[in-house]
Amino acid sequence: MKEQVRQTLEKIKPNLQADGGDVELVEVTDDGVVKVRLVGACRGCPMSQMTLKNGIQRLLIQEVPGVKEVVSVA
Repeated sequence: MKEQVRQTLEKIKPNLQADGGDVELVEVTDDGVVKVRLVGACRGCPMSQMTLKNGIQRLLIQEVPGVKEVVSVA
């Protein structure tokens, strides 16, 4: 599952990088929680939680079986 998550995140990265941000995969837990770190402009952006839940999480749940939630870690 971790490799599928990594590949799906690669699809999202160009959009984030276009705005000066990025996302790094930290961990995929056995219970389907994907931990990511938002970096660059995404780190302090007031819209980052919407990007995380409505963008990153939605796509990962659609494309990677077993993903239940995406959370941001420091």
